[in-house]
Amino acid sequence: MPGIKGLCAWAAQDHIELGQVEVDEKSNEITAIPRLLDFLVVKGCIVTIDAMGCRKDIAAKIIGKEADYLLALKGNQCNLLEQVEDSFRFLPAASVDEQLDAGHGRVETRRCSVVSDLSMIESRAEWVALRSLVKIESERYIKSTGKTEKQTRIYISSLPADAKLINQSVRAHWGVENSLHWVLDVGFNEDASRKRTGFAAQNYSLVSRIALNLLKNDGTTKGGVRAKRLKAGWDNRYFLKLIKN
Repeated sequence: MPGIKGLCAWAAQDHIELGQVEVDEKSNEITAIPRLLDFLVVKGCIVTIDAMGCRKDIAAKIIGKEADYLLALKGNQCNLLEQVEDSFRFLPAASVDEQLDAGHGRVETRRCSVVSDLSMIESRAEWVALRSLVKIESERYIKSTGKTEKQTRIYISSLPADAKLINQSVRAHWGVENSLHWVLDVGFNEDASRKRTGFAAQNYSLVSRIALNLLKNDGTTKGGVRAKRLKAGWDNRYFLKLIKN
């Protein structure tokens, strides 16, 4: 929603938003992540976070919530990033998995390599429950242009060296773009909203996400979110059934 700087938690398996916190104007997502985690019950889950959340205190908080972490690693942790890259350069992978996806005019191959030997990580004792180093190498072929795009991403994790599980978890992390942000734009016209006064934008964003969860959990009506939303506006019985679930 324009005008709102917020952070949300997305349940990739159930395709619903679990919670959202507003990021203070004079702060950033780093301070918001712990506050969001305080609201959530994540026991037994895998918590994936972009590089902004790759911090020792956040990793410790996730472990304290009896969950596992899978944290993207970039230049904001330059020493750690260099040591992880050296680990992949000099140490053997404990597990490797390769997955192939085709659709929407492209073919993508994702190769996940996991190193469980942490001997080259100088700060390994400071990262609670750190067990594995992860490298995802993706290659995407665009049929319409004939071009091939390559990308390498690095992660650290408390998960064991299970490349297949980690590969699937990284892919699920990016599902929030299509399953939440894109749907809110198409189904609720969120990007085009002109709400600016007071807390209007923030409140409308929250209501839209609650409505989206209700619509996604409804299995009695076929069609997408936009069609279900239209039906709820026309059919009071359907609307009442949604809000009672």
